[in-house]
Amino acid sequence: MDEIVDPERMVGHGSTAVDLATRALPFALSVIAGSTDIIGFLGLNGLFTAHITGNIVVLAAHIVASDPTIFSYILSVPVFMLVLLLTRLVAGGLERAGVSTLPPLLLLQLLSLIAFLVLCVTAGPWTDANATLAIIAGMFGVTAMAMQNALVQISLRNTPTTAVMTTNVTHFMLDLGELLLGDDQAEIAKARIRAAHTLPVIVGFTIGCGLGAACEAAAGLWSLALPTSLALLAFAMGLAHKRHP
Repeated sequence: MDEIVDPERMVGHGSTAVDLATRALPFALSVIAGSTDIIGFLGLNGLFTAHITGNIVVLAAHIVASDPTIFSYILSVPVFMLVLLLTRLVAGGLERAGVSTLPPLLLLQLLSLIAFLVLCVTAGPWTDANATLAIIAGMFGVTAMAMQNALVQISLRNTPTTAVMTTNVTHFMLDLGELLLGDDQAEIAKARIRAAHTLPVIVGFTIGCGLGAACEAAAGLWSLALPTSLALLAFAMGLAHKRHP
C-alpha cells in the first residue's frame, strides 16, 4: 500500500532546510573572510583583504623602518571604499527593480574570488610585491571582502559583521558581562540573543584563519580554492534565502 505524503509536511521540511541555510550563511561568510584574509596576508606580502585598515598600520611600519613601500597597501583602502559605494549603487538598482539583493551580491563576491584565485595560481607567487599582476590580484581579494562587508549591511540586516571581528568581540564581551551581572531581565534576554548571533561569526572567522593558514602552508596560493568554494556554497544559501517567503 502506497504511503500518502502530506504536502504540508513536505513544505515544513523544506522550510526547515531553508531556515538552517539562512542561519548558517553568516557563519559561512565569516569563514570565507577569515581564510581570505590570512591567505592574502601570507601569500601576498602582508596584504590584508578583510581587515583593510590593517594595511595602513603595515604601511606606516614600512615607512618608519625605511622598508620598500608596497603599492597594494596604499591602493587597498580607496579600492575598498569605491567598491563599497558601487555595491550600494548596484543594490539600489536591484531594489528599485524589485529584485532580491542577496543572491546577486553573493554572485559578484564569488566572481571576485574566482578572479583572485585564477590570477594567483596562474601568475603567482610573486617575489616582487609591486608586480602589476600581484597588485591586481590583491585588489580582487579586497573587492570580494568589500562586497561581503556591504552585502551584510544591505541584505542581511541585524546580522553581525562577518569580516571584521573587533566590534563583534567588543559586543560579545559586553553582552556576556550583562548576562553575568545584569539585573534587568529584559536587557539580559536581549544580550543573550545578541550573543547567540555574534558568537558563531567570531568562531567562524577564527576557524577560517586557522584553515586558511594551514592550507596556504600546504598548497600556497592554491589555498584560495577554500574561500572560493565556500563562496559558491554561500551563493547557494543566498538562493535558498531568496526562495524563502
